[in-house]
Amino acid sequence: MTVAPPPGCVLSADGSYGARLAREGDSLFPERWTLDGPEPYAVPLRTGRSEEPGAEVQPLGDGRVLVRRPAGGRHAFSLLYPTGPGTGEVPLGAVVCPDGDTRLRLLPPAPCGRRAYAVTVGPRSTALWLVAGGASGPERVAEIPGRCSGGAWLDRTGRMLCLDRETGGRTKAVVVDLERGGEVSPLLEITEESDDRVLLADPDSGLLLIRSDAPSPGRGRLGWGVLGSTLPVRFPACLRLPDCAVTPFAVQPGQVLTPEGCAVALRVDGPLGSWVGVWRPAQRRLHHLPAPEGWLTGTGLWTADGVLRLPCATPAMPCGVAVLNPPGPNPPEPERRPERDRAEGRRQGPEESREDASAKPQRPLPERDSAIPAESAAPRPVPLRQAPLGGL
Repeated sequence: MTVAPPPGCVLSADGSYGARLAREGDSLFPERWTLDGPEPYAVPLRTGRSEEPGAEVQPLGDGRVLVRRPAGGRHAFSLLYPTGPGTGEVPLGAVVCPDGDTRLRLLPPAPCGRRAYAVTVGPRSTALWLVAGGASGPERVAEIPGRCSGGAWLDRTGRMLCLDRETGGRTKAVVVDLERGGEVSPLLEITEESDDRVLLADPDSGLLLIRSDAPSPGRGRLGWGVLGSTLPVRFPACLRLPDCAVTPFAVQPGQVLTPEGCAVALRVDGPLGSWVGVWRPAQRRLHHLPAPEGWLTGTGLWTADGVLRLPCATPAMPCGVAVLNPPGPNPPEPERRPERDRAEGRRQGPEESREDASAKPQRPLPERDSAIPAESAAPRPVPLRQAPLGGL
């Protein structure tokens, strides 16, 4: 499976700001983009030093930019902000990784816009750190058994964090409750033998974009489910593109009661380059759109009315936003029953299949606490009852 490179820019949770490492000659410097005004504009945040290639930046909701600077096993954090012609800097402290096998990375921007989190992944456990927005310096807020990757926020307050945890040679998505001291609960399990990851989550509709090898052992497939749904995760055939990496990066917000109608933007990386895919769960096809010139690949934001905004940078326009108006939602076709197909003499071909039949779990989830009602023992790839997300 081809893996997509990191996105060219990081957007704040509400899309008001963006941040990236821009290049000038051989130097790298943080750059903040303001995207919520009538015209986008960029502000360089030079500090008199060139950032190292391994540095990371992330915008907060107030316009400040968090920068992580690695130096050996030490990771220093600072907040940068424009001050007239210069750049202000507030050092926040550092996180020291105990050995060479421990890796640190920033998590996606928190929905509240006031805090930023990172994880240090060691050989047997993962530590969750609050690196910006705490009382004083980086704070360790949870220790999670297993090696964690990914990261997606499940609510608008920044309480529920989804991580993909590897234990016993298998990867399963779990939810971490930050208001309960990092309490960990199962979130996604299709079969005991499958690797099940959450790639993207929409707090409004509950739509989850997942990757699992349950339908094709050894090969990850892109699928979707809904938080709290008793239906199995589905793996649309139209999202299978040979020799391409397909990565979701934005979901249309505001679709509270219609997760199947949410527009999903996907980054497609293939032998001929990168382009944009647009897909809705209720539809059977993936729309392919050419990437605009200078697209900061893998970065974008949907508006509630279905307009896709993609940040772009070219020599002629170093800070711009391309606006795409993909095809709107169509009413889903009525589900055909096999008995009706036989009566009509119609045989459904593979290209007409909305979802792969192998999408259904091949076995039920392991038995849980006996206090759980019997009817909930059916296969639930997204077992919401396992996680305290009722408020969503």
